[in-house]
Parts: sequence; structure tokens; C-alpha cells
Amino acid sequence: MKNIQQLIQMGQQMQSRMSEIQETLDQKEVSATSGGGMVSATVDGKGELRGVQIDPTVVDPGDVEMLEDLVLAAVAEAQKKARSLYEEEMQKVAGGLPFPMKIPGLP
Repeated sequence: MKNIQQLIQMGQQMQSRMSEIQETLDQKEVSATSGGGMVSATVDGKGELRGVQIDPTVVDPGDVEMLEDLVLAAVAEAQKKARSLYEEEMQKVAGGLPFPMKIPGLP
């Protein structure tokens, strides 16, 4: 019975720590650029877009497609960095267990 209580306590501690990490990730910002720094995107630690900065010299009404590609590339890279940050923080909580955990029989 004592082992079950310890397991429950560990689960509660992990849940509390995960909540703390979620709050911390909300406050962190990750940025990435594309086009040699012409376009910059900033996301929070969860990957939610917070801002986009565009150098005015890259704005060409005749080539909107290039600007769209640069914005997309910067946002995608910033979100990729945020995912890495998230996984790194979750690894700390998991105490070395693989994250996300793969449970046999579940997709």
C-alpha cells in the first residue's frame, strides 16, 4: 500500500512541476529569421505566434509570394525551436524517461 501512495505522490509532484513549466513556457520567447534576417518571427515557449517583423526593403508588391515564403519559413523555424524547448523542459520533469512516452498498443 505504501508503494501506491508513493506513486500517487510522485504523480502529483510531476503534475505540479508540469504546470509550472507550462507557465514558464508562456513567458519565454523564441525567435527565428529567414531571408538573411529580413523576416523575423517570435513565438512563445508553446509555439504560439507573438510577432512578425519584416524589413521594409523586402516588401515588393510584384513579388508577394517571396515575402509569404520568408514569413512562413521564419514562423516554422521559430515554432520548431519552441518544440525543442518544450521537449527539453518535459524531459526534465520525466526524469530521463522518453518524452513523449510511447505506450504499446496506442497510436
